[in-house]
Amino acid sequence: MHRRRCLGLHHQAGRRGPAAVADAGVAALNGPSRQAGALATDELEIDLLLEGVFQRYGFDFRAYDRPGLKRRLLALMEERGLATVSLLQDRVLHDATTAAALLRALSVRPAFLFDDPEQARQTREVLGACLRASALPKVWLAECAHAEEAWSLAILLAEQQMHHRTEIFATVANEELLAEALEASIPMERMQQYQENYLKSGGTANLADYFEVRGKRAVLLPALRSRITWAQYNLVTDASFNEFQLIVCRRALADFGPVLRQRTLRLFHDSLALFGVLGIDRELAPGDTLAASYRPVFAHQPWYKRVA
Repeated sequence: MHRRRCLGLHHQAGRRGPAAVADAGVAALNGPSRQAGALATDELEIDLLLEGVFQRYGFDFRAYDRPGLKRRLLALMEERGLATVSLLQDRVLHDATTAAALLRALSVRPAFLFDDPEQARQTREVLGACLRASALPKVWLAECAHAEEAWSLAILLAEQQMHHRTEIFATVANEELLAEALEASIPMERMQQYQENYLKSGGTANLADYFEVRGKRAVLLPALRSRITWAQYNLVTDASFNEFQLIVCRRALADFGPVLRQRTLRLFHDSLALFGVLGIDRELAPGDTLAASYRPVFAHQPWYKRVA
């Protein structure tokens, strides 16, 4: 069975159609003829939206990378036929469905089973070389991108004969993502592509052997799912909650602005055991928080062992 743990969180457009309204919104935010005052208004609208989301729902996107966040807002506005960020804010604050859509739009992009074979191959090496000496290793998938990301790791641990003594903590930012992870399954038609990616990552078995079939869908075997603890956790606001021998956070860090990125790197340092391994989205820069405390595991790859 899955385990779940709480870690402590907590103008109308007239007769124009949706496409025309969306085009107007895109032009308003991205048009080359904008004046400085319009630009300031756009940024003010976004600031007010993000502040409203934080005050109303407790999710803090204020320090996210602004260009990437703006692209996601534009996509959501186009989908909803909204011409301005202020209209989006009104919907978000008064309509639960729109609020949920915004949280999903700004959440980490999903990862699927072995969808990055090279990363999975590197993870195999990390597990064997860096975790085997730990008696009861703990792994944190911070801002886990999908249940399938956790399932990929569980399979890799099983192939290293380490799954029975390793606990995976997979955390996500909100209740909707948590519910999806707990109820996740895979359409059987995807398994062939997943098998190919698995083999590219260095796997040698039949991937389907790690799953039980329920009609036309597959679910990870209970023995492997039982090693995954799912919980809601906010990287922006929550504190360290355990000590880990491996922390992996790739997709979420890429969305963070400079200040939030440095805060998160410090959080990971505070949560990582000495000689534990950190897997992130890109190589550490000399100015990154506590960068001198790490040594690369692989040349020119964002895997690091904590040495101080």
